[in-house]
Parts: sequence; C-alpha cells; structure tokens
Amino acid sequence: MSDSAHTIKPFPPFRQLVIDGMEIASRKHCIHGLIEMDVTQPRQCLREIKEKTGESLSFTGFIIYCCAKAVDANKHMHAYRDWRNRLILFEDVDISVPVERMAEGHIEVLQKIIRAANRKSVKEIHAEIRQAQLKEREDIALLRNVGWYVKIPAFLRRSLYRVLNRAPHLVKKHSGTVMVTSVGMFGDGAGWGVPLAGYTLTITIGGIVNRPGICNGQLENREHLCLTVSFDHDIIDGAPAARFIQRFKGLVESGSGLVEAMD
Repeated sequence: MSDSAHTIKPFPPFRQLVIDGMEIASRKHCIHGLIEMDVTQPRQCLREIKEKTGESLSFTGFIIYCCAKAVDANKHMHAYRDWRNRLILFEDVDISVPVERMAEGHIEVLQKIIRAANRKSVKEIHAEIRQAQLKEREDIALLRNVGWYVKIPAFLRRSLYRVLNRAPHLVKKHSGTVMVTSVGMFGDGAGWGVPLAGYTLTITIGGIVNRPGICNGQLENREHLCLTVSFDHDIIDGAPAARFIQRFKGLVESGSGLVEAMD
C-alpha cells in the first residue's frame, strides 16, 4: 500500500460550532478545581435501582441533579453579565450536556439542554437524556440549521457569538446556563479533564478509581470520582466557589435524589 493512501471525509458542520464557541471561551478568565468525591454510596444506590426496576439510571443525570440543586442554593453560580455591565441571575438552572447518539452508522455528539433541572427529579433528567439519544436527526433544530450557519464568514460568526455572550437571556435560550460534560467514559481509573470553559460554571466528570478510605472506623476500598469544577473568575470569587463545591460534594456523596428514584 502506498504511503500516500488516505481517506477524505467532510468536516462535520457541528464541529464548527464547537470551534467558534472555544474561540470565545478562550477569552474568559477561568479557575479550575480538581477534586475527588466518594461516590460509593450513590453508585451502590444506582445498582440497587437497576436490580429493583431493571433500568440503569444515568450517572451523569445524577450529577446534573446534584449540580442543579447546589446552584439553586446560590444563583450567583450561574449569573451572566449583560452589555450594561449588570449581573443577571436566573431562577431556572438550565444545564447543557453533550449527548452521544448513533446516526448513519457513526457516533454523533449533540448538546441537550435540561431545562429547569433544579425542579426535576433524577428520573426526569435521566429520561430526557435517553430521549435525546434516541431522537431522530430531523427532529433536532440545531442540526437542521447548522448548514446555513457554517456558510457565514468566520469573523461574522464569532462576532455573533460575542454579542450572544453579553445577552444572558439569549445565552440561556440557546446554550443553557451551566455545562456538565463527561470525559470519564474514555477509560478506567483516575483522570481529570480541564476544559476550555465557556460558561460561568462548568462541571467536567472524570474517571472513577478505587482508593482505600475510612468508613465507620474501618479501612475499606471506596469509589472516588475525579471531578473538575471550573468557574468564570470575572463573576465568581474563590470563597463562594469553595462553598459551592462543598455543597455540591455533600449532595453527590449522600446520593441525593436517589431514594426517591427507587420508588
């Protein structure tokens, strides 16, 4: 076979959206916290739910639930600055999550926005994620419109993004107010992802690793989740960020919302 043998594939239009978003995100002043959470209890609850109901609830959906509840306790965590230099704090926590689905024989990634996630149960969030994975391509408005978007010159597209970024209500409508993304499915063991964050708050789910820990005075193996919490430092200071992390961690480690999911 010749060294020059190769395959040519069209560049996915959706990736252009990602590139433009990253161009804007690179201008933000973000701080990142790399933390571990003991998820032994919630993972055991999820296994018990599967045994009882036969359904595997989304672990990412559970993390979204806990994140939304923690943000609900401090709306500043998903505030956005408008063109008049005011902070807009929304009541609804709209969480954007990348969802993988099969389309025409290959994996396709699309953004699903869980609207008002702070007022939904783990089951409801799980159902929305699963529905997005099964949705027909023709039913996804973003994918229908992306064709004309990529025909616009790059400097105009990115100007549009900059306008959107200073219009909080448009940000909420088209992108949600918080991002939860997962890199943990790419392998086993410890690992953190450090994103180029374009949101006021971005949660990046990493790997899960077994580590020895003390539980009820006994040394035992515990499951620890590697998690990255990224904040826009222009809006959120270190102390409020630390308090949010502690609240979020408490919800995750206690398996918040999973008891109701067993019913």
